[in-house]
Amino acid sequence: MPRSIWGGLARRWMIVVAIVVVAVAGFAVYRLNGIFGSKDVTSTPSGGANEIVPFNPKHVVLQVFGPPGTVATITYLDVNAQPQRVDAATLPWAYDTTTTQPAVFVNVAAQGDSDSIGCRIEIDGVVKDEKTVNTLNAYTSCLDKSG
Repeated sequence: MPRSIWGGLARRWMIVVAIVVVAVAGFAVYRLNGIFGSKDVTSTPSGGANEIVPFNPKHVVLQVFGPPGTVATITYLDVNAQPQRVDAATLPWAYDTTTTQPAVFVNVAAQGDSDSIGCRIEIDGVVKDEKTVNTLNAYTSCLDKSG
């Protein structure tokens, strides 16, 4: 009878080796999981992820200027990139705001009833764009997309 057991094992040795290899690999993976702590679960506080803290606020100033008494039609994009229009604005005119958005795309355009008009965009006290035009019913525009 012992001979028949060894004879059966001799015929199925590959199956036995495969079972032993799978068992040793499974045990090794189990031990490595325990060593490197992959079963530890870390969580973040629930309130911290929803709270947005303002950083690096930007001070944005759009200006339109010209000779005293000049009246202009002004169109501009505010800090939320929404188009705005001001009719019959006496110059000088300014849009002054502060935002915490990481980037600001602003634009201002104006046409006045005098022979000179200018525009300026300042972000954090730095002039990003400035133009002055001297012509009949002058039109000017300034743009900054890097703020």
